[in-house]
Amino acid sequence: MEKSSSSCDQKLDTLEVGNGSDFKVHIFSSSSELLENLHKKWSSVKKQPYPAMYSSVFGGIILDPAMMVLPIDDHMVHRGHGVFDTAIILDGYLYELDVHLERFLRSASEAKISSPFPRSVLRSILVQLSAASQCKKGTLRYWLSAGPGDFLLSPAGCTTSAFYAVVIDDDISQHKDGVKVITSTVPMKSPQFATMKNVNYLPNVLSQMEAEEKGSFASIWVDDEGYIAEGPNVNVAFINHDKELLIPSFDKILSGCTVKRLLALAPKLVEQGHLKAVRTTNITVEEAKGAAEMMFVGSTLPILPIITWDEQPIGDGKVGELTMALSDLLWDDMLAGPETQRLPVPHV
Repeated sequence: MEKSSSSCDQKLDTLEVGNGSDFKVHIFSSSSELLENLHKKWSSVKKQPYPAMYSSVFGGIILDPAMMVLPIDDHMVHRGHGVFDTAIILDGYLYELDVHLERFLRSASEAKISSPFPRSVLRSILVQLSAASQCKKGTLRYWLSAGPGDFLLSPAGCTTSAFYAVVIDDDISQHKDGVKVITSTVPMKSPQFATMKNVNYLPNVLSQMEAEEKGSFASIWVDDEGYIAEGPNVNVAFINHDKELLIPSFDKILSGCTVKRLLALAPKLVEQGHLKAVRTTNITVEEAKGAAEMMFVGSTLPILPIITWDEQPIGDGKVGELTMALSDLLWDDMLAGPETQRLPVPHV
């Protein structure tokens, strides 16, 4: 789970406005003047956090951060009609790109967005973008939008869909310290939208903000039947006192690619006698809070131990051994897993 983006933390420019009647809006006389202003803002950034972006609107890869922009009339911008997904870049390899890309296209189909390119071309663009970025460790984010066209509700006026992608230079490392969480009071999305990775993330944002305002790392959603759902943008998993790995069913939540990979890897610990079983199931709040161990599971983590929930300790309140054993499994898979999971980036 990403905590912040560097551009959010850095104040590129400060605009002080006193009495509204005294404020005069500047009119840019030319595109060159505007571009000069944008370059001036980015010149104060010590390290470029976004080494490369692709835009089907521009028709290529952009290395200049001042030009990494979207059309204001893009329906993803003003109507939220878009889907997205991600992949990890670690030691020059793209991890689980193909499974994320498959989910990406399923989400697009459910959102009734047609891709401007076939799957093979989308994949090639993402690999070439990763290569052009020269990034060895970070994240690759990509979006499909209904596209630019107008400001109406219907996308009928959009001439073509749009594909955007960006590489984010970020430190991806294994987490060994535990965090605190709370139960979210923000209503979770309905299953139709929760199971589709779309850009309508306002409930997720409010849920995350609620947790941070209360001094916690993130929050946990509970569905309308009282079962554990997920975190704001990650799955959650538990180890009960019988040493079973329990993961909430995916009926009402996003089926995370990383947690599904964990389901494939965890039986190794069963074979070694460390775990008794691995299963997806409905989990009540009482069962969850009574677990021996608890963790978030997500692409950028891949596992983050949870030691406190609503000010109550999980288990003994310490990071569990089985949590770290599962973390080691995933981390080893990211660093040295099979070719089906890791795609080498041909850095230019």
